[in-house]
Amino acid sequence: MNKIFTLLGLLFVFNISAQNTIQFDKKFVQSEDKWVAFPADSVGAYPYGFIYIDAQAGLTFDYEGTFKIDLTGKFIPKRREIDGQMKVRLQPNNNLVAFIPDSKFEELKIDKVPDWLKFYKEGENSIKRLYDWGYMYNGWNECQKALEYLEKAQKIDPEYKGLRVELAYSYNCLRQYQKAVDILKIALIKEPLDAYTNKELIYAEVKNDNLKDAENVCRKVFKECPDKTYNAENAYNILQAYYIKKDIKNFNNWFAETNSYLMSNQKLKPLAEQMKTELKQ
Repeated sequence: MNKIFTLLGLLFVFNISAQNTIQFDKKFVQSEDKWVAFPADSVGAYPYGFIYIDAQAGLTFDYEGTFKIDLTGKFIPKRREIDGQMKVRLQPNNNLVAFIPDSKFEELKIDKVPDWLKFYKEGENSIKRLYDWGYMYNGWNECQKALEYLEKAQKIDPEYKGLRVELAYSYNCLRQYQKAVDILKIALIKEPLDAYTNKELIYAEVKNDNLKDAENVCRKVFKECPDKTYNAENAYNILQAYYIKKDIKNFNNWFAETNSYLMSNQKLKPLAEQMKTELKQ
């Protein structure tokens, strides 16, 4: 009986040790240039490897092998049996990995920075690479990380095509709406009828509570922009702001003015109608 209690005690200590050593609290998109471990399989082996960004493939996992954690907390590695590198393209999702502590690199016989990574870092400080990385992180909704790249690109060439609107996307995402407004107005000097840039400006003005300014931009877009892609979305964002403020008069006026755009969008139409019904009650 004492042996059983001793074994259970050792297993308990092992579990606590493993939990304290690695914490599964990082998303793939937070793990660029990091050694990471995935949760253990049924035999207690943790798949591990290095996450980096490939300019063509995007977020990529270079599989190194597995490791187990012994009763003392030591990492016992087993390298992959296949020769060469094993790479897996990662789709951003909510799966969580653990960063491998620097203190365990020697046990796993790995270098903090793999030698092969240098080939993927060529041109990393070029404006194109910085813009592309920022665009990629914005697409993953990691806007603070995106800003790190985009603001570096801005220092090199603030006129780089698409850079200002991409910066504005980050600012809007991070609720820094006045920064978005300021930079979008500069962008629109050169391309006053760019539909996407105007969409971001309308969104920022709405969030800044400058609804009349947003309306004016929206009317210009309706009238002059050949690209009608965002017309319904632009109209809806302003309408929703009036709904949230319970500003019935301006809600009804804007609803009537933009009805044709709102009713043409099968996704936004029922939402707009529902808001109108609720404000009548």
